[in-house]
Amino acid sequence: QVQLIESGGGLVQAGGSLRLSCAASGRTFSYSSMAWFRQAPGKARDFVARIRWIGGSTYYADSVKGRFTISRSNAKNTLYLQMNSLKPEDTAVYYCAGTGRLETTRESEYNYWGQGTQVTVSS
Repeated sequence: QVQLIESGGGLVQAGGSLRLSCAASGRTFSYSSMAWFRQAPGKARDFVARIRWIGGSTYYADSVKGRFTISRSNAKNTLYLQMNSLKPEDTAVYYCAGTGRLETTRESEYNYWGQGTQVTVSS
């Protein structure tokens, strides 16, 4: 069983920064890649960024490329999302997720999910 717990969300003004964390516990060898997704009110959950746990290769959604950085600490079993130059349209609940697949952006292919953390960006 893998447990993922996000933290670091909050309220920030447009142009500001936040750093999200996702602590993984349990059978952490069960996943090969981890990702961040987000869900805005009334909208579907969207892919934000993913990282391969071994090797660290990354991939971003176009909407966050150049502003967000995904990273991980293998020693701490923790996933991060550094978010800079935040915009009101970044407002959403952010979820971390893990998968046994190496590279995927499909929500359905992620087996493990955290409970989410709210990010609100004011204009």
